[in-house]
Amino acid sequence: MNCKISLCRGRRGAHEGRQTNGFTLMELLIVIAIILILMLMAIPTIGSLKKQANETSAIRSVQAITQAQLQYESTFPANGYATSLSALGGDPKSGPPTTSGAQFLQVDLATGVKSGYIFSIGNITKVNLNGVDRVTGYQVNAIPQTVGQTGNRGFCSDQFGTIKADPAGGTNCTQNLQ
Repeated sequence: MNCKISLCRGRRGAHEGRQTNGFTLMELLIVIAIILILMLMAIPTIGSLKKQANETSAIRSVQAITQAQLQYESTFPANGYATSLSALGGDPKSGPPTTSGAQFLQVDLATGVKSGYIFSIGNITKVNLNGVDRVTGYQVNAIPQTVGQTGNRGFCSDQFGTIKADPAGGTNCTQNLQ
């Protein structure tokens, strides 16, 4: 009996001397593997959120350009609408607004590139009144810089203000936005 007690004490003493402070290597590898799996699941979600944010920014920018066109047309009625984004932009420090720099758009949008989209004004329609061309129609286009990466859809609007989308990312806008 004495022998059994001493063996038990010996084992217990050896086990008690091995105190662990922290994690084992296996536990750390398991935690790292779980973190990597979660990151791999999150990366596609982050990419789609970025595209969605770019598309929302593009829609808001098309609305801003349309609003700037209305302001331009009412400020310069003899000219009608602007034929370029640079005419809607301009630096307020450069002096009063002019037909070539009306100062209605922010500088970044007036350059034509913002949040992964390229903006332009096209499909200009004009009428000639007393030898002067007056712009009566236009189309604002917003297309992704890289379809599938910076955005999936293209957006268009005209002088009537309706924004439509092209699911292929171009300027063939046929779908109304919901």
